[in-house]
Amino acid sequence: MPETENAVHVFDTAVELTAIDAGRYIGNTHPAYANMVGPFGGVTAATMLQAVRLHPEVLGAPLSLTVNFAAAIAYGEFEVVARPVRTNRSSQHWVIELAQDGAVTTTATAVFGNRKDTWGATELGKPSAPPANEVVASPFPDFVAWGRNYEMRFVEGPIPGADASPHPDSTSTLWVRDEPARPLDFTSLTALCDVFYPRAFLRRGHALPAGTVTLTIYFHADAAEIEAQSDQPILATARSNRFGKNYFDQTAHLWGSGDTLLATAHQLVYFKA
Repeated sequence: MPETENAVHVFDTAVELTAIDAGRYIGNTHPAYANMVGPFGGVTAATMLQAVRLHPEVLGAPLSLTVNFAAAIAYGEFEVVARPVRTNRSSQHWVIELAQDGAVTTTATAVFGNRKDTWGATELGKPSAPPANEVVASPFPDFVAWGRNYEMRFVEGPIPGADASPHPDSTSTLWVRDEPARPLDFTSLTALCDVFYPRAFLRRGHALPAGTVTLTIYFHADAAEIEAQSDQPILATARSNRFGKNYFDQTAHLWGSGDTLLATAHQLVYFKA
């Protein structure tokens, strides 16, 4: 059945929350964002942020979000509680918890606030890449359900194939956006910050057991820059600094139109190898 302009995007359905009272919501995992164990971490992080964005006391826009994946989320219903713990003149601090059957599986903290015009500069350079329409789309394997919700065009570091060898570095760079295309907002940008497959796959040349333990996102863009991005592809790049003793880190940068750095993300990942 063809989509219409009034159709609800699958991402919006996946992060939909029903308010029980102020700051307390019920949600459900969505099969379209299933991962190998539990739902895609990016959509879980996006749901945590969404709980704050829907809160009647929210101040301004997201500045940062840290999500700790304490336990696997079972498919089905969950409850999210978002609580403001401190509101200052220009910033607001939040604590968020996601629970199932009375047991907390995911915790988060967030900082929201109002931005003012100041001097600014971006020291980091945007990676070189051909235009998105000149890069062939190369989706994740079919068994990774959530990957079908993103258009991915790898400039470097695609997911290793069956005959891949260990790679000398862990960098992946790709053009990415929601599939079908959807105008960017802070919630979808949150999910995009976790769109990278584990860096250990690239270094080792094959898939191995791995999962994010904690993810932190810094939102550099304001609401106007997010709106200006519309549904155009984002240039996203990620790499690790060190692997060892069951953990590695990952640093990611997401670039919008022109040379606009939209967000920076850092995470710690558990792995077996």
